[in-house]
Amino acid sequence: MAITFYDLAGGDGRRFSPFGWRVRMALAHKGLEAGASVERVTFSQKHKLAFSGQELVPVIVDEGTVVADSWEIALHLDRVHGREPSLFATTGVAAARFFAAWTDSQLHPLIARCVVSDIPAVLDPADLEYFRRSREARFGTTLEAMAEGRNTARAELKRALYPLRKSVEAGGFLAGSGPGYADYAAFGAFMWARGVSGFRLLDDDDPVHAWRERMLDLHDAMPRTEPGFLV
Repeated sequence: MAITFYDLAGGDGRRFSPFGWRVRMALAHKGLEAGASVERVTFSQKHKLAFSGQELVPVIVDEGTVVADSWEIALHLDRVHGREPSLFATTGVAAARFFAAWTDSQLHPLIARCVVSDIPAVLDPADLEYFRRSREARFGTTLEAMAEGRNTARAELKRALYPLRKSVEAGGFLAGSGPGYADYAAFGAFMWARGVSGFRLLDDDDPVHAWRERMLDLHDAMPRTEPGFLV
């Protein structure tokens, strides 16, 4: 029985969830992505996830086992699909968890301030009212005001990226000479932005830009094939 992967999608089917991208890269890392079937879920289709006992993507169903949450999915894939390479071979589980939490707490809020105002353009029309209402409540301001302030957010993001920048400036990955889950956690944030917005987050001479390019080339350049903006 193949893995079924429930992932967030926009109106044109593009998949842009940062947490979904963590799972997609983890599946590719384990040699499972090509064989997984994908069930696209828009914001207004949470009923598709009722079987999982919650309403958030990503979710996988693997041989009848339901696993929700990108971190839990990564642990499951490494435990159940023991083929090499491991998602945590170089950094270990604890360090990978740290990078994922750092991404959630430091990068996501700043990237959101840069790109969230562009997301309605890629959504299904049925999702527009919910998206605007929920995001404006979350950030305490309008989408338009966030767009006006995104240059400030970009400058803050550049400073926040210092740990990632120092880790990859020699040409490697967060996980060392090859990628691991720590890389996929951070990369998911940039694939989220790339999927929804043409706003440029990184300067060409930033080591994080070069790292992102290396990440885009992974797994037969699979990430480059996804619809998005060339930023």
